[in-house]
Amino acid sequence: MTTSKSSERNRPAQRQAEIAELVLQRGSISANDLSELFGVSLMTIHRDLDELERQGIVHKFRGGVSAQPSSVFESNVTYRLRAAREEKIALAHRARTLIEPGMAVMLDDSTTTLELARLLEDAAPLTVITNFLETIKLVAGMRGIRLIALGGEYYPTHDSFLGVPCIEAIEALRVDMLFASVSAVSNNYAYHQEQEIVLVKRAMIRAAQRSVLAVDHSKLGRVALHRLVPLSDFDLVLTDSRAPEDSLLEMRENGIRYDVV
Repeated sequence: MTTSKSSERNRPAQRQAEIAELVLQRGSISANDLSELFGVSLMTIHRDLDELERQGIVHKFRGGVSAQPSSVFESNVTYRLRAAREEKIALAHRARTLIEPGMAVMLDDSTTTLELARLLEDAAPLTVITNFLETIKLVAGMRGIRLIALGGEYYPTHDSFLGVPCIEAIEALRVDMLFASVSAVSNNYAYHQEQEIVLVKRAMIRAAQRSVLAVDHSKLGRVALHRLVPLSDFDLVLTDSRAPEDSLLEMRENGIRYDVV
């Protein structure tokens, strides 16, 4: 490493950007490892991690840092965009078969429904309603798509709009279909870590004539802090072929309609 590159790397902003990228790639890493990799003190690393946590990029735990979700924290949207991409694409293609021209379709702020949004241009004319900034930017450029963006308080960690204004905007609407995802599914319930997102998703379910839950296999058999709704509140659950058999059996025994893609 040249002196100029070393100097550049030791600038706090540059070092924090590199730490964030490393954590997003690996999922988690210890503070000691980061200290050795970047050649700075543990105190400096903890200051960097405090700043990254403040920005909502990572979550600190005793001795290290993680970008992965836990039962209490949802992962940063950048990490979610990378996770289970093939499964999400497969789920999106199955969900697309349920959409017909002329529908009003609501998409939540999940990266799973973002993959569905990429497939919507050939379904036009279509009305798309969402609170996810990534989906808003994507759909805004599509011909034949009427976009309704749900406002509210912007949450950088989720790259979406939440809060009372968002819920009130949802309650003023009635849509044909909702496509949503959650962080965890277990014991015939859907769960999520963040209460603000739980409240918004509940409002979305109430606003839809039909609701579809799309969850890749990594979400099954897990719980999170807040219980969202029973799976029976969804008309259909979509998951992928790596779904645990005990999770599928549990849904069958409780009369939950599901498709494996």
